[in-house]
Amino acid sequence: MPKHGKNYRNSFENLDHTVQYSLEDAVKHLVDGSYAKFDETIDIAMKLGVDPRHADQMIRSSVVLPHGTGKEIRVLVFAKGDKEAEAKEAGADFVGGDDLVAKIKEGWTDFDKTVATPDMMGTVGKIGRILGPRNLMPNAKLGTVTFDVANIVKEIKSGKVDFRVEKTGIIHAGLGKVSFGAENILENLKTFVAKVIQLKPSSAKGIYLRSVTISSTMGPGVKLDPIVLAAAVK
Repeated sequence: MPKHGKNYRNSFENLDHTVQYSLEDAVKHLVDGSYAKFDETIDIAMKLGVDPRHADQMIRSSVVLPHGTGKEIRVLVFAKGDKEAEAKEAGADFVGGDDLVAKIKEGWTDFDKTVATPDMMGTVGKIGRILGPRNLMPNAKLGTVTFDVANIVKEIKSGKVDFRVEKTGIIHAGLGKVSFGAENILENLKTFVAKVIQLKPSSAKGIYLRSVTISSTMGPGVKLDPIVLAAAVK
């Protein structure tokens, strides 16, 4: 009995899982082979030659994809005074202070990203145990603790992706939707990979990009050639 359905097999019958594809061919396979009745997400998984147990090899950052992610992101901003008005004007979905803290303490977490001005971090700290495990805590390294709330809200809304390396040395991220088309997905992919390469720790020895695979929500993983990929994003 086959592991996959007929649509899956028909869509990817020409895909060789033992081959490392070029960027263009890999993206084309996923876009052309998409058969789901919904707009699938294109994801990337990168195995890096780092040991996250060492603080100087813990890679965590963010990047704004040129064509966004295709997802509607609900942004909550902790701010007051002029910054509160600034956040609302920039498109933040929820803005406030103690009122939002009280609401979150009651169990409300219907938002995707959190931003805070530095003077509000004492207030935000009251709900750190709620936000932290959900990766919703504002973080200065990711630019989400800032007085420049207008720009960060606009970046998040336009396709800012946060990422961090897992204990196994793997980074996962979404690169957009199949409906973006191959050209736009390629641009997002190159932008993301260029950022990861830029973050290579000086203490990481040997091969940095060990393996790179992209996949659609319902499709198989397509392997990329790390050497060709690195050269293509320079």
